[in-house]
Amino acid sequence: MGEWFGVAVRTLGCKVNQAESDAIATALAASGAAVAVEDDAHVVVINTCTVTGEADRKARKAIRHALGLPSAPTVVVTGCLAAMDPDGVASLGDRVIVEPAKDRVAARVAAIVCKPDAHQPVVTRAVARGGSRARVQVKVQDGCDTFCSYCIVPYARGAPRSVPAAEVVGRVRELADAGVAEVVLTGINIGRYDADGVTLPGLVAAVAATGVPRLRLSSIEPGDVSEELLAVAGSTPSFCRHLHVPLQSGSDTTLAAMARPYDAGTYAEVVARVRDALPGVALSSDVIVGFPGESPSDDETSRAFVDSVGFARLHVFRYSARTGTPAAERADQVPASVKAERAQAMRATGTAGAARFLASAVGSCAEMLVERVVPGERSATPVVEGTTREYLRVRAASESARPGDLLPVAIEGPASDGVVRGRLVV
Repeated sequence: MGEWFGVAVRTLGCKVNQAESDAIATALAASGAAVAVEDDAHVVVINTCTVTGEADRKARKAIRHALGLPSAPTVVVTGCLAAMDPDGVASLGDRVIVEPAKDRVAARVAAIVCKPDAHQPVVTRAVARGGSRARVQVKVQDGCDTFCSYCIVPYARGAPRSVPAAEVVGRVRELADAGVAEVVLTGINIGRYDADGVTLPGLVAAVAATGVPRLRLSSIEPGDVSEELLAVAGSTPSFCRHLHVPLQSGSDTTLAAMARPYDAGTYAEVVARVRDALPGVALSSDVIVGFPGESPSDDETSRAFVDSVGFARLHVFRYSARTGTPAAERADQVPASVKAERAQAMRATGTAGAARFLASAVGSCAEMLVERVVPGERSATPVVEGTTREYLRVRAASESARPGDLLPVAIEGPASDGVVRGRLVV
């Protein structure tokens, strides 16, 4: 049967990267490759991110870690850092192979794992991947041409382009037929989806027609939250009542410096339209603190705006300069200690908003997608964890629930670790 050869796939960065890594793993499995944990792997594929300077550092750290594993694996590096700095990545070690094109990674790995005198990969034993197939990311779009002043993504990913609608629908139908309960349509700038005249609202309607139980968007820019999209979302039972709409700052001065194509007032109007079209919707967002030139007044204004919106979930990032972007060249960089203080304050504001959203949900009944059985629980009844349509993370006791199940759950309140306590409704 031949020698076993393991391949590990590690993903850094965004949900698009995760969807692309899933595609790489699927292609590897189709060619006979066995997916393994890094410590046992003979080849490690690292899908990198380069959105910030910190992302670059994390990617290089991951590559060095893989090179130092006892199995001395070959490290195949793909993703945005591989596209932006292939020579720098290659210089990290003799066992590093740089392949910027993700659709060619599986072929490069197959070439590595084939013996010179063999026609088939030497992989003969399958290793199960971690996690469940309850939720699957489906990439529908790539590229961006917004050119925010802090972002390298348009240079790394190129111009917007979309996966044909028929291909997306076919993929979702396969997943639905296989029992996947939720698909997440993802892209670098998903609101720019346009494939032969089919735009995002049309794609959502077509995907919903497959019968997949739950449909979610990964993220959408404020300017792309159109009335047409909201009308389709509001009339589509499978569309989850959750939208992630990046804000980045609540200060008009900072938004202008970021080259974001809206101001806080426009964002607030988008929020009002979303809440009118999707009652009970959970809004999540991203905010950057410590952007170059951000004054104490700008920071206070941004935090006050975030508080007024009341996000159900807030991701707070300290600005990290990315070489090659206009923001990185500015002389008025904010000191690291100040960024840390502002991040702490903004996270506290986000936590308060999340608590208010949860309080409004306590006592209600929601639909929970079971994603895992919680390890280490010592109660007499097993505990499962999953997410509601509103993206609340819930734990509830259940004798029989399994990953992929959709179950009614009563929202009871917060748990000590930030996960919501729930009770299955029978």
